[in-house]
Amino acid sequence: MATGGSSVPNVHSNTDSSNKTLLKSQALYKYVLDTTVLPNEPECLRELRLLTDKHERRSMATPPDEAQLLGMLIKLAGAKNTIEVGVFTGCSLLATALALPDDGKVVAIDVSREFYELGLPVIEKAGVAHKVDFREGPALDILDSLLA
Repeated sequence: MATGGSSVPNVHSNTDSSNKTLLKSQALYKYVLDTTVLPNEPECLRELRLLTDKHERRSMATPPDEAQLLGMLIKLAGAKNTIEVGVFTGCSLLATALALPDDGKVVAIDVSREFYELGLPVIEKAGVAHKVDFREGPALDILDSLLA
């Protein structure tokens, strides 16, 4: 498990004044991160979050609180197969793969493999790469092919 740290992760710092979180108070959000989210963050998600945090497009990443909620919802629903449209470095993809059963699958769709490749070593190290079916291309075309 990761330790909380004393600052809000940069995955939440946007260049504009918008805030990706439901909690509009930064102080309250920092408290929630430090006391409940980050102490329970799996090491592999922490590693990928910190790697993604160094990227100039880090604002595209899934925040750690949303990744944990996603994983919890997947487990509660008993989901076995999921689809993710828009992967970036794979923060939510990793959270999804960790939450799925060992024989679960996530079809991960993105127009480019470039950013996914940055996070792939962490996904592999976490032992969940076998659950990921990455497909490169326009999402609508790929989704249509899944229905065919």
